[in-house]
Amino acid sequence: MSKATNITWHAATVTKSDRRVQNGHGSCVLWFTGLSGSGKSTIANAVSSELYRQGINEYVLDGDNIRHGLNRDLGFSDYDRTENIRRIGEVAKLFVDSGAVVTTAFISPFRSDRDQVRALFENEEFIEVFVDCPIEECERRDPKQLYQKARRGEIKDFTGIDSPYEAPERPEITIHSDLLHVEEAVGQIFQYLQKKEII
Repeated sequence: MSKATNITWHAATVTKSDRRVQNGHGSCVLWFTGLSGSGKSTIANAVSSELYRQGINEYVLDGDNIRHGLNRDLGFSDYDRTENIRRIGEVAKLFVDSGAVVTTAFISPFRSDRDQVRALFENEEFIEVFVDCPIEECERRDPKQLYQKARRGEIKDFTGIDSPYEAPERPEITIHSDLLHVEEAVGQIFQYLQKKEII
């Protein structure tokens, strides 16, 4: 609910459907969720690169990058995590409205937050991609050494260590990133997008 008063939604002259027709493809959000180190950003960027190569309007919203700008005022409390995801959901909705395929790479640990974002979109516009990777493998990779710091108590409220991760119950796509190469994961996602006639 907006705190602002005396505001009215202004309908755009050019619609989402118009943009899709001009682009020659659909638009949606690929919402990558999973533990830190699961491969979300790597796969999301690989998908984005292939979409770009095929001439499809695309953009990547990455968790760390967004926290350098739009969400730099947020920490990692439960409230801040929820607000982080809410803002990203609204931004992703704008990209979908623009006719683009937007990929997002966020831990987004709480199921209720992801469901709240899903509710912003029309049917089949929100595609939840669960990058499923055992925490042991995520810790082994640990590209940013975050798990080590969390286990030493240097990072508080770290997902998977002292803050929960609620895995999706019915994601549109599940990627077992400990078993697949990045190219195979990209192929799986593209099969889904083609099946749904988004691309």
